[in-house]
This record gives sequence, C-alpha cells and structure tokens, in this order.
Amino acid sequence: MRIRDLRNLGPKSEVWLEQVGVRDAGLLAELGAVEVYRRLRDAAVPGLSLNALWAMEGALADVDWRLLPAERRQELLAELAEE
Repeated sequence: MRIRDLRNLGPKSEVWLEQVGVRDAGLLAELGAVEVYRRLRDAAVPGLSLNALWAMEGALADVDWRLLPAERRQELLAELAEE
C-alpha cells in the first residue's frame, strides 16, 4: 500500500518518507512511527513537527491523528526520548 493511501498521510508525507527510505506502508509499520520520525528529524526535513509523529501513529492505527489519546502521545514522546 502506498503511503499516501493511509489515513492522515498524503503526497507531502509520502515525499518526506521516501527521503528516509520508507516507500510503503509495510515498512512504516515494521519500523514504527517513532523510528521513522527519528529518521525524518535526523534528515532535517523542513517543516517537520510532532504532528508528523501523531499522523504516522494514527495511520498505523487507522485513526484520525487528532483522536490519539494523550496517554499514547506521552508514550510516543517517552520512546522518542530513549535514544
């Protein structure tokens, strides 16, 4: 499945993810939202914000990113801080 076909993600997200080698939904799922976000951050993708992390996590869970529970967001932030 193409990245742009996932909920919350579109052509811009697809371009960003291609820059870090994530070309399909399967690899996004395999790596997880936090690891892909780290790669995007390390690649200094212009305009990157935590909304991208929420969007990817929502895409993997098939929910609107704005509906991710605060607890899940905190878990993602904690995982991101574990570098």
